[in-house]
Amino acid sequence: MQMLTDTIIDDDRWDAVAFEELAETAAQAALSHLGLAPSDFEIAVLACDDARIAVLNADFRDKDKATNVLSWPSEERGVDVDGDVPKLPEQSLPGMPEELGDIAISFDTCAREAAEAGKPMADHVTHLMVHGTLHLLGYDHIRDKDATLMEGLETTILGKMGLADPYVIK
Repeated sequence: MQMLTDTIIDDDRWDAVAFEELAETAAQAALSHLGLAPSDFEIAVLACDDARIAVLNADFRDKDKATNVLSWPSEERGVDVDGDVPKLPEQSLPGMPEELGDIAISFDTCAREAAEAGKPMADHVTHLMVHGTLHLLGYDHIRDKDATLMEGLETTILGKMGLADPYVIK
C-alpha cells in the first residue's frame, strides 16, 4: 500500500510513540477532511530532536531556536486575502503521487509542550502533524482570520479522530 508519509526517524525516542503511524494517520485525516485522496499525495517527514530542528529553524526562518514543527510546502499555496481558503492541489498523473512538501518535528519540544499542557504525547504529536499538513496545503496562522480558519480546521479534524480541541486551555 502506498503511504502518504515518507518518514525518517532521526531520534530513536520517537519509536516509543509509534511516530510513523501517528504521522500517517494525522496526515491522512487532514487530507481526507479536505476531500483529497491521501494516495494521490506524498509528504516527507523528519522526526528529529531540538538540536536538529534549531538548525533548520535558523537556516530557513532565521530563528536561532528550537520549535515544535516546521513545514516546507512544495509550492506556495497561501492566499493573499486574510481568511480566504487556499486552492487545494490536484494530483498530476495517475499512479504518481504529488509531493506536498516536507515536515520536521522535534521530540524534545513536543514532549515538553505535551507535559506542560497535561496532554498525552501522542495527541500533541497528532495535532502538530495535522497542523504541519495544513501548512503544506497553504493554511497559515499569521493573520487573524487565517488563524481562525486553520485552528477551526485542526479542531474539527482532531475531533473526528476522537481528540480534544488543542486550543482549549485547561
